[in-house]
Amino acid sequence: MPTFHPGRRFLVWLLACLLLSLILLVYPIYVIRPFRAQGPRELALALAVLRYRPAGMAACVIAVFSLIAWYWRREKRVLRRLISSTGLVAVSAAALLSRVNVYELMFHPIDRATFSTAAAASLDGDENVIAVRLGSVARAYPIRAMSYHHLLNDTLDGIPIVPTY
Repeated sequence: MPTFHPGRRFLVWLLACLLLSLILLVYPIYVIRPFRAQGPRELALALAVLRYRPAGMAACVIAVFSLIAWYWRREKRVLRRLISSTGLVAVSAAALLSRVNVYELMFHPIDRATFSTAAAASLDGDENVIAVRLGSVARAYPIRAMSYHHLLNDTLDGIPIVPTY
């Protein structure tokens, strides 16, 4: 059975933790991205990853921190110690980024929409719209413009409305 040099053993475990943290970060975003069909299995797996990701990321950060503490006791060269610390920074960055809900950033309601008259609107002939009429006031909300927001806060004839699809 081959024995690994402590530096190589450290590197293998560090890369494994980094790879796991990147998978935990990227896989749900890859699967649950907008306008992409998801299969039931891959969606179930992505949702499971989202559910257990905080614990997995915490485990990765703790593992890398422990690895670095172990490595620093054996390695006396300052440059190698500093380079090894980049692994902790990378895994910690992935853990922090995993706490950001990218879908909230992409799909936020439109609070201050601007409108133009029907004559001035530049819509394609086959473009889909959400049409709302209250009293004598009517508006059309192009689906293309709402595709990344899904919600629009508006007031129509003095009544607050939220067109969505």
